[in-house]
Amino acid sequence: MPIDFTAIDFETANSSSASACSVGLVKVRDGRVVDTAHWYIRPPVGHDAFLEWNIKIHGITPDMVAGAAGWGELQNDLLGFAGDDWLVAHNAGFDMGVIKASATTAGLSVPDYRYLCSLQVARRTYHLDSYRLPVAAMAAGFEGFRHHDALADAEACAAIMVHAAERHEVDDLERLAHITRVKIGAIGPVAVAQHASVHGPMALQ
Repeated sequence: MPIDFTAIDFETANSSSASACSVGLVKVRDGRVVDTAHWYIRPPVGHDAFLEWNIKIHGITPDMVAGAAGWGELQNDLLGFAGDDWLVAHNAGFDMGVIKASATTAGLSVPDYRYLCSLQVARRTYHLDSYRLPVAAMAAGFEGFRHHDALADAEACAAIMVHAAERHEVDDLERLAHITRVKIGAIGPVAVAQHASVHGPMALQ
């Protein structure tokens, strides 16, 4: 299926959405992976405590990010990779929250993106006992990856979206969202504009 997007996944040091410590990105063109990127991220002061539970999940320790770029240095690289693509993520509200909180904490404008959640698409595509990323990815024929590795998770997310597009016989994310009845999300200026158009100027006062 000739479907284009960038899949994204974050790991965090703790429960703060501004504590991103790793990001994986996968660019898909015409239904095929054409590029990938991964960066460790140094969480900002005040959001940089690594909780034992989080380390147990993803295996990232403070030493591993000590020399990494912070969000303020990294955001341009992330934007450059994703370009004008729609973003997709599994449980996208979490990952979009990381982008918003990280940008705001770094004193930067929240970037402008539309996005679609592969978790919600999977719920409308497969009949599974669980829709956790490893289970949904297996339904899409993508298995044996290291869950909670940001790049591997982004690759799994991408596989779900490509497979779902094939099953629903669609060739773009907007049509996939429509046929699965999954809401298209937005962050940044486009989200503000959408809110204003739906709720009117009084809602912004």
